[in-house]
Amino acid sequence: MTSDQEAFDRSPVTRFESMLQSDQIHFFDATEFEEIIQFYIDTASLSKAQKALEIGKKQHPDFSALQLLQVELMLVNNQYEEAEKIIDTIGEMEPYNDAVYLHKAAILSKTMRHQEAIEFLKTGMAYTDDPLEFNNMLAMEYLYLDSFVMAKEHFIKCIDMDPKDTHAMYNIIYCFESLEDADGAITFLNEFLSKDPYNEVGWHQLGRQYVAKNQIEQGLTAFDFAIICDETFIGAYFEMGKILEKLGRWNEAILAYETTLQIDDPTSFALMRIGQCHQALGNTELALRFFKNALHEDPLSEKAWIALIDLYVAKNNMKQALYYLKKSIQIDNSNIELWKRYAQAHQNMGLLEEADLAYAECVNLGNYELNVFLQWADVLKELGEYKKAAEVLHQGLEFYPENSTLNFRLAGIYLLNSQSNEARFFLKNGYLSDASELENFYKQFPQFKSSSFVKNSLSMKL
Repeated sequence: MTSDQEAFDRSPVTRFESMLQSDQIHFFDATEFEEIIQFYIDTASLSKAQKALEIGKKQHPDFSALQLLQVELMLVNNQYEEAEKIIDTIGEMEPYNDAVYLHKAAILSKTMRHQEAIEFLKTGMAYTDDPLEFNNMLAMEYLYLDSFVMAKEHFIKCIDMDPKDTHAMYNIIYCFESLEDADGAITFLNEFLSKDPYNEVGWHQLGRQYVAKNQIEQGLTAFDFAIICDETFIGAYFEMGKILEKLGRWNEAILAYETTLQIDDPTSFALMRIGQCHQALGNTELALRFFKNALHEDPLSEKAWIALIDLYVAKNNMKQALYYLKKSIQIDNSNIELWKRYAQAHQNMGLLEEADLAYAECVNLGNYELNVFLQWADVLKELGEYKKAAEVLHQGLEFYPENSTLNFRLAGIYLLNSQSNEARFFLKNGYLSDASELENFYKQFPQFKSSSFVKNSLSMKL
């Protein structure tokens, strides 16, 4: 038996487990109960934690550390009022116990009393030899209050005490971004990296800030350093790939994304981005292959479906586009973008009844884009359903009441349906909104280009 195994077999948790199995009560000292209960809390074995607490309190009724663990269990079970009574009692007996202030602050935070939590943490800071947790909690409380300046100060204190605290690093940058202070973030990160030049997270965040300021070359350099610090840092390769795409350096972008596939399992995002790079290079078949691989990894990837479908549309291969549209909607039948493309594909192929149903689904799902109403009305016009086309255009006017295109389109529909009074009203509305749109009206309804009714309605001379 190894020494590690022997130590494990002698550990308080192992002995406690044996005690439970034997159905006998053994004695453990107070610190052993602390270790046992904390282990069960950390491993989410809450019923065993509660059992150990009950036995521990019977054997050591005055040990405050067990009462503090009882408070932790109560917080997990949302028993805030009862937990506060216990912590207040401990605080009266041990006013200099820093753990009391941490637990009290946690209760106040859970019950939305963030400013009170801050005051307790400030007081408790005077009694601790380890201010890291206090600063972290203070920073989080200030975040809850959207006090980003103060939150940032305390997160910076955390990272000063622990430069590897990535949680603090991300939150510091979040504060800078919330304050819209990219320059401040860059200054902070450069100062931080001068002290810890091999911190890959710092370089990664610096690269992101440079890119936000459109300082692309500096961003690339920062991501390079992040990779030098950790050649398996996938996030840096992704960021680098996105920049290289923007610069039109497609082959280099592909290399960056392919590196992520070598480091870890393939991701739908990386495969799709490689496909889009190949598409930009004119490698259509390769692009299609990577889009399909992306969907194999994540069948719910909206972007991969759209990339694949749009490429088939660009190739004028409507049969395949429609095949994948039907397949995508079977998988995700509430995706507005897919339904819109489904409607447009049917419209382009002259399958008007299917297009009508698809546009209706788009609007039912909450797509109120101007073009959706216009294209839907065009389908209904071609079907000769003028009344329904007018209803669709009126629905569009609810969202775009001053839009001249909708007004002119309605006028045309009413003219087709021999409703002259309604047509005159919407002709005037459209003309008053944007007279230049009259030319588009004539393109949509060429049969009315020489109409005296239209010209008279607009007070124009023959």
